Amino acid sequence: MTEVDRLAAGKYVLVTSFRRDGTGVPTPVWVVRDGDELVIWSAAKAGKVKRIRRSGDVEVAACDFRGNASGVAVHGRARVLDGAGTERARRLIKAKYGVLGWATITGSLVRRGRDGSVGIAISLDG
Repeated sequence: MTEVDRLAAGKYVLVTSFRRDGTGVPTPVWVVRDGDELVIWSAAKAGKVKRIRRSGDVEVAACDFRGNASGVAVHGRARVLDGAGTERARRLIKAKYGVLGWATITGSLVRRGRDGSVGIAISLDG
């Protein structure tokens, strides 16, 4: 089983993005697999999105819904997806998380509109 398989099999991953001074900021998020990458979803104006746009360096670990890591963190490179990639991320999350995923994505679209959230793809090192 690859790291992508292992991390995508869980409900949550802890994605740590880094401030300019190197301080890590961990955030628990839903995760899906898309090919050889992990995909997460976030509000477009969230701090993690700003940090990922700036550098793309992240660490990813399995975790529970509170963000308590349950494994070793793996380094990766993250990138913010374009509109089509974000739509794909939304579809994948809805498929994995069922009614709760559908309600969360739909609620976000109503509140923020199509440009109010983005998909983020993460390629793991190694």
